[in-house]
Amino acid sequence: MIDKQGKETARWAMEFALRNDCRDARVSVITANNNSFEYRDKQLDRLQQSSENKLYIELFVDGRYGSFSTNRLDKKELESFIREGIISTRYLAEDPYRQLPDTSRYYKPDDRNLDLYDSTFHNIRDEDKLKIAQQAVDEIYRADERIISISASYNDGVGAEYMIASNGLEVETIDSAFSLDASVSLRTDGEARAESFWYDSTVYWNDLQKEGIGKKALERARQKIGQRKIKSGKYDLILDNTLSSRLLSPMIGALYGSALQQKNSFLIDKLGQQIASDGLTITDKPHMPRTFGARWFDGEGVATSDRPIITQGILQTYFIDTYNSLKMNMAPTIASPSVICMQLGDRDFSEIIKATDRAIWVTGFNGGNSNATTGDFSFGVEGFLIENGVPTTPINEMNVTGNILSLWENLMETGNDPRPNSSWKIPTLHFIDINFNGT
Repeated sequence: MIDKQGKETARWAMEFALRNDCRDARVSVITANNNSFEYRDKQLDRLQQSSENKLYIELFVDGRYGSFSTNRLDKKELESFIREGIISTRYLAEDPYRQLPDTSRYYKPDDRNLDLYDSTFHNIRDEDKLKIAQQAVDEIYRADERIISISASYNDGVGAEYMIASNGLEVETIDSAFSLDASVSLRTDGEARAESFWYDSTVYWNDLQKEGIGKKALERARQKIGQRKIKSGKYDLILDNTLSSRLLSPMIGALYGSALQQKNSFLIDKLGQQIASDGLTITDKPHMPRTFGARWFDGEGVATSDRPIITQGILQTYFIDTYNSLKMNMAPTIASPSVICMQLGDRDFSEIIKATDRAIWVTGFNGGNSNATTGDFSFGVEGFLIENGVPTTPINEMNVTGNILSLWENLMETGNDPRPNSSWKIPTLHFIDINFNGT
């Protein structure tokens, strides 16, 4: 949590800015502690521990806006820092749309708790953190004579923020995160290596999977041996739940007010229209306890709430912050989504695969891009050819191409198996008639 002194410094900084001719000000004090350990084979290769204590201030001066940050929180130094910020802001062009949110939209703190902070964080010994990273290597070390290298890393962090604004906002938050990952590289008969990884991440230490991460990474690497291109054509696409958010991301990005205002979105003027299969329903659920992405308020301090994004393929909302709402003369919503939840189907990955005659199961993306204005995309992919319900040929160096809107119109099924360690709760996805380019 931000201590009493940190909060007092934030209040002082805001009041000092107002006394020096700022119309409004918003101030955040942010603290963070992070640890990172990495083993490469049997050797500890990296050890990093860092702490941060920063003040971030937004100044609204004579119709102009400037934002500044510093980690030097002595009041004498802050006085010079803020005065110089005000002078710099006055050099900027006027921007009448830069305003604080209406106070009625602010989050009003109460006794509810999203359970995002593990209070044992500072009691967990470094030896225990090192042990689970080393264990991820040990459980597969020399397990396969084709292994070239193994790496495993453990990362954790705790962050807190206290934010106030001159029109009455006062909020604070604290959260923690823990993660463990492993990657493996295997020698093959050809020049290419077979490489893969696995990971877990959680809000609480006790929830973190501490065994089996290395074994899963090795299993996935072994599956890639013999990768090759296959014939170009239209295939069903089964998207692995570890990366299913990759093809949803362009859709969500096109909903931001900044993209809409700059005419850099393929979803301009699509509100209330059918933009995807009626099998697609997505909701923002920001108040899910003990979940990455959960929050009571957005970056402006505006209160969050459950919000339909797409319902049976029909677009329900945009993500419009105060600034872009004023520029576009539209009602504001929320600056960004928090926890994106997709309505789930009845079957998991294995059941979907077994019921599929012919498809490409995509397990990785290798470069590519999506055009934000048109929605056209081309991504390099790897994965497996599915024949009669069974993964057969491992594939790589292929491209999947098309248009994001056409892709989601071809959504056939959503699985029931989203990974719990992400703020995007997206399961296995099954699309039909998708273009793949190979040989």
